[in-house]
Amino acid sequence: MDTTDYRIVDMLQKDGRATQLEIARAINLSQPATAERIRKLESNGVITGYTAQVDATKLGKDITAFIGVTIEHPKYFENFSKKVLELPEILEAHRVAGQDSYLLKVKTSNTKSLDQLLVETLRTIEGVTRTHTTIVLTSIKEETHVHVSPEHLRGD
Repeated sequence: MDTTDYRIVDMLQKDGRATQLEIARAINLSQPATAERIRKLESNGVITGYTAQVDATKLGKDITAFIGVTIEHPKYFENFSKKVLELPEILEAHRVAGQDSYLLKVKTSNTKSLDQLLVETLRTIEGVTRTHTTIVLTSIKEETHVHVSPEHLRGD
């Protein structure tokens, strides 16, 4: 990736609805050249998709929680991962080092639906020995933008 590619990625992260023409003007390239660069960034997996950011509470998802999950043995990791991928309430799932095996970020409608997710779903997955949950009271920052270093934008 060169400076132009980093600038394109930065611009699209800030405004995924920016047109190719707007991006082209900002980076001093033609629209077809810009379109080709974006296509290559997509095909190389740098840009993995486009999405609208939404207010979860306005969609009836009033509870955000982080769930630490302990798995008794690595032989259960693959099955756990498959189950987690099927659950729409789970927004993020990370295998982590430390006390937990996985850290999950979830959004649910209420505490009852969170309880159901924990008791009826997660704790019934083979290999799960423990969960602990932290409920978010207020979010002061939630970002999807991955910082692009100034040196990448300048070409240093």
